[in-house]
Amino acid sequence: MVTLGIMLAGIAVGRFFPERHKAKNEWAQLAFTLLLIFSMGVGLGQREGFFSELAVLGLRSFLLFLLPTLCSVAVVYVLTRCCMGEGAAVRETAGGRQESAPVQMGSDPMVFFALGALLLGMVCGAFPACAAVLSPLTAHTQWLLYALMFSVGVSVGLRRGLLESIRKYHMRILVIPCGIIAGSLLGGLLCGLLMAYPVNQTVSVAAGLGWYSFAGVSIGNLAGAELGSIAFLSNLMREIGAFFMIPYLARRLNYFTCIAPAAATSEDTTLPMLIRHTNEETVVFAVINGILCSAAVPVLIALCY
Repeated sequence: MVTLGIMLAGIAVGRFFPERHKAKNEWAQLAFTLLLIFSMGVGLGQREGFFSELAVLGLRSFLLFLLPTLCSVAVVYVLTRCCMGEGAAVRETAGGRQESAPVQMGSDPMVFFALGALLLGMVCGAFPACAAVLSPLTAHTQWLLYALMFSVGVSVGLRRGLLESIRKYHMRILVIPCGIIAGSLLGGLLCGLLMAYPVNQTVSVAAGLGWYSFAGVSIGNLAGAELGSIAFLSNLMREIGAFFMIPYLARRLNYFTCIAPAAATSEDTTLPMLIRHTNEETVVFAVINGILCSAAVPVLIALCY
C-alpha cells in the first residue's frame, strides 16, 4: 500500500510536471529499474547454494514456471477480450498512438540491459568482498522502488484524463487478477499430473504468483527444503521470464494480457517493462493487480497446500 500511495503522489505531481522534462523522467525510470534488477542479482548471488539448486532442481522449477505462466496468459487474454471491451482490442504505443508496424523481436535493448544487470549482480554477489561493498545498495532497495514508483506516477499524471477513463471498467478491474490466479492454479494442477508430484504441492508452488522470496520461505516451512527451493526458483523464473514475455505479448495479443506473466510483480520489478511496451492505462491496472495478487499469495498457498 505504501508503493500505491507514493505512485498517487507522483500522479499528483505529474499533473503539473513540465512536458519538456518527460524524457528525463523516463531515463530516471530506466536507471532505477536497472539498479533494482542489479540489486536482485546481488541478492541471488549471495544466496547460499543458489547455483547448485539451479543445477539440480532447474528442470522441475522451469516446468512450474512455464505452465502456470502460459495458462495465466491464456486465461487473461480470453477474459479481457470478452470483458474489457475496446481497451483489450487495441495495441498502442506508450504515447497513445496506434502501432503502425510490428517491432522486430530483440530490437528493444531494454531486455538485454535487464538480463545483463541481473547477471552482473549475480556475479558480484557471488564474491563476498564485492557484495560487502554493494551492501549499502542492497540494503536500501526499497527506496529505489519508491523512487521508481514516484517516477511512474509522474508518467501517469502526464496523461490527461487517464484516471477518468479507467472508471468505466468498475468491477471489471478484478478480471485480470482473477484470471492470473485461475490460470496459475490450473498450470500448477497440470504440472502435478505431468510430473507425478502431489497436486497440492505443485498448485501451492504456482500460487506464489512470482513472489519468489515469500513463496520459497513459506512453502519450505510447510513441505521442506527441496520444495521450498523449487518454489523459490520457479517463481524467480516467472519474474525474470516476464521481462522477455511482455514485449512479445504487447505485439501479439493485447496490453492487458501483458500483466499476466508478471502476476504479483506487476506493481514493482516488472512494471518498467509494462511502462515501456504498453500504455499508462495498463500501468494503473498493473499496479492494482500487483497489490491484489500479492495480498492473495499467502492465502492461496495456505489453502492449496
